[in-house]
Amino acid sequence: MKPQQKLLNSVDRCVDEALEGIVSSSGYLSLLRGHRVVVRADLEALKGRVALLSGGGSGHEPAHAGYIGSGMLSAAVAGGVFASPPPASVLAAILCLRDAGVSGVLLIVKNYTGDRLNFGLAAEQARNRGVAVEMVIVADDCAFDQPSKAGRRGLCGTVFVHKLAGALAEEGCPLDEIVSKVTEAVKGIGTLGVSLSPCSVPGCLPSFDLPAGEMELGLGIHGEPGIKRSKVTSADEVVKTMVDHMTNPASQSHLSLKSGDSVVLCVNNLGALSCLEISVVTRSAIRYLEGRGVQVARVMSGSFMTSLEMAGVSLSMMRADQEILRLFDAKTTASAWPNLSTVCISGTSYILDPPAKDMQETSHTEGPLSDVMRKALEAVCFSLLQRQEELNSLDRASGDGDCGNTHAQAAKAIQEWLPSHIVPGCPGQLLSTLAGLVQERMGGSSGALYSLFLTAAAALLKDRSDPAAWANAMHAGTDAMRWCLDALCPAVEELRRLTTSPPGGHMAILQAAVEKAELGAESTRDLTARAGRASYIATVHVTLPDPGAVAIAAILRAVFEALGGQK
Repeated sequence: MKPQQKLLNSVDRCVDEALEGIVSSSGYLSLLRGHRVVVRADLEALKGRVALLSGGGSGHEPAHAGYIGSGMLSAAVAGGVFASPPPASVLAAILCLRDAGVSGVLLIVKNYTGDRLNFGLAAEQARNRGVAVEMVIVADDCAFDQPSKAGRRGLCGTVFVHKLAGALAEEGCPLDEIVSKVTEAVKGIGTLGVSLSPCSVPGCLPSFDLPAGEMELGLGIHGEPGIKRSKVTSADEVVKTMVDHMTNPASQSHLSLKSGDSVVLCVNNLGALSCLEISVVTRSAIRYLEGRGVQVARVMSGSFMTSLEMAGVSLSMMRADQEILRLFDAKTTASAWPNLSTVCISGTSYILDPPAKDMQETSHTEGPLSDVMRKALEAVCFSLLQRQEELNSLDRASGDGDCGNTHAQAAKAIQEWLPSHIVPGCPGQLLSTLAGLVQERMGGSSGALYSLFLTAAAALLKDRSDPAAWANAMHAGTDAMRWCLDALCPAVEELRRLTTSPPGGHMAILQAAVEKAELGAESTRDLTARAGRASYIATVHVTLPDPGAVAIAAILRAVFEALGGQK
């Protein structure tokens, strides 16, 4: 096994280059020469106030440099990746703040042995130089029922402490008062993480192995294994497991939480989950806490203390009264702090009713064609669902791999509609209804194209339903889309023969149209896409038929067979 690829220039220089990138792009931060220390560029603004210093190993970005700014940290010390910073750098940061004329320095330290030793040693050395220094230890990990002698680990709840202490310092509170208030707040903070994958320090193998389909509960932010492995389940179930474990009174490291309590919730991306997944987890966490009678006062959702590329999430909760919320809501210029609302999340309505429809839906009545059109729709839906993965597979070669899914969404929408609605005897009314369904439920460019086709075709079937009218409707539909569809256009040209054919030849023409659609779909192997995502793919990579064309051919084949045609 080889170390995971990372987009770096040098393993040895990656931390220094990352700090340079953070500072050089900020406009309000500075690097302390010879040290991995980031400080506010406007240190003169700290004169007479308490300065806040935090830090730890790198690999947790945006922690901790992202939290430097007025109303939060004054400086941050970075170690190597997942390595505590040396005491010499911590001391250099303290002395830099002393020289700026601060009244004292508060060290906010996560409860890891290396951090406590190195920050503690630097604090003693600074006190020997006459600097007023205090240290607050954050130990918010709720993983272990019986923590080891080292105690609970410091995790993402540390960010809460940065914010509360920063607001107090900005107000001019003395050092001892900040320590007292923050120490009390720490008692009401808890964090638990879960991961779907390990992470790897640059140049090294992953920190642990995690088989596909499994998740690790209670892991640390340095890639340490957790307390339990289980099968990956739904976001709702994972959140329930996490919150129940965090608040279990039988655990010595639990967060005491009861119905009626108010909390600040942080949903923290550990590195590699998508924003979509984090939003789903956020919804799950809010709903589950509210279901337990807990008032969710504020929510942070995003990346706040990561673990390199770990695909996981941590939940942090802080019990909150009005004073805690006042400090939490105070303004800060720290770049990584989110722009949050000061409105209580629980109890706030977030659903807005859409505007009323301009006109009432036309009532539909059945007709002679209702049964056969219902049968054709059922056949089309069955065919599209049956070929869902085939269409996805074809789409992966030239697009985003969801063509089968989008067609399946349309099929399911029609299947849901059929049992509770009359299939109108007028084909034009049916096509108009289908146009609305696919526009609303299918999504993507496919939904828009099908809706456009059906809307245009419906106009020619309002008063007629003979074969010639169907042929003209198909032609109007393709014409409305402004460009030819590789499978549909050959079929439409064949169907135009219905306008002049004798009554007995209709099925033969329909069969020929289906066969031409299938040949047209197959011919797309040799065509170059001019629109859509496939147009961005090199032609050498596209050797399979277009999935949209295959889907249209399948729809026509299903209609043909539903009307009694031979397979």
